[in-house]
Amino acid sequence: MRPLDGILVLDFSTLLPGPMATLMLAEAGAEVVKIERPGSGDEMRRYDPAWGRDSINFALLNRGKKSLALDLKDPAARTRLRPLLERADVIVEQFRPGVMARLGLDYAQVRTLNPRVIYCSVTGYGQTGPKADVAAHDLNYIAETGLLSLSLGDPARPVVPPALIADIAGGAYPAVINVLLALQERARTGRGRHLDVAMTDNLFPFLYWALGNGQAAGAWPGNGTDLVTGGTPRYHLYPTRDGRVVAAAPIEQKFWDAFCGLIGLEERYRDDARDPAATLARVRDILAGEDAATWAARFSGQDCCCTVVVGVREAMEDPHFRSRGLFAHVLSGAGGESLAALPVAIDPGFRPEAGTPLAAPDLGEHTEAYLGDDPVRP
Repeated sequence: MRPLDGILVLDFSTLLPGPMATLMLAEAGAEVVKIERPGSGDEMRRYDPAWGRDSINFALLNRGKKSLALDLKDPAARTRLRPLLERADVIVEQFRPGVMARLGLDYAQVRTLNPRVIYCSVTGYGQTGPKADVAAHDLNYIAETGLLSLSLGDPARPVVPPALIADIAGGAYPAVINVLLALQERARTGRGRHLDVAMTDNLFPFLYWALGNGQAAGAWPGNGTDLVTGGTPRYHLYPTRDGRVVAAAPIEQKFWDAFCGLIGLEERYRDDARDPAATLARVRDILAGEDAATWAARFSGQDCCCTVVVGVREAMEDPHFRSRGLFAHVLSGAGGESLAALPVAIDPGFRPEAGTPLAAPDLGEHTEAYLGDDPVRP
């Protein structure tokens, strides 16, 4: 048995934060049933590139789930849903505050049917507060919490971050953590609860050092001015002669000493506290004088915390990640095709056996199985 075998999750969410959270629950054994709009379903189904009938994005995020097609604005459809509401262990939704209440499906109304339900609402700004109803996306969330200000790059050519930090780290992961905590609490008390997961709230732990420095020392960080945002030669990105980049992070003195020796940094520049700008400029010149392969070979096997930036395809082919079975789980498609499933932060021992092919559901594929004359029962 997997840890969440027997747990029924009703997933009203779309796009990324909620679906990634319920993917992790599904990988740990939960029975996840998506509730989708008839005709169109989750917006992610229509994204590019397509993979079979739907997008590859949708397939990766919804592996192993079930799909019901229901018009939640139709009272008759909501009545059909009632048996599932009564026995659900977890509900996940990410509508704006008030939407589920207007549909008669908010926590206050669902708990009258099912006081044990754990009801997780994932939003950008939370269920309360002046910004609760504001429309925004990931870039807005990291901008408004101060996170983006720490590493924008050149203000004339600011850099968009490479990951959806708020959606995944501020939304999906905290949703899973709090659902699991609530399940543990329910095991003791027999009662469910409403979880208010606000993506913006959950970005502030990423700012722990900035909040500490600012409050304790009045040293509020700027754009690229601090230790881990490029403000020193010891944590920086250095271009190489062939247009690639070295990621150098020799923060501690022993790593810095090793790094300086490996690149042949002159003695007068090694005390980077004396003139950080001069040291930075000299290191940049040295690393720009050789190709990335030269530096990769020089750093290999050395304790200096330096690597060459690689592409996603190279990372997937890295023998280390392959040896750990990171891409051994299988996503299957309607035509018999398959590819690597999305690696998730669930211990391999809790997931389906590696190599087990699981597909994302077709829109409404399981509606009759769950809501028909002979519905699925636990």
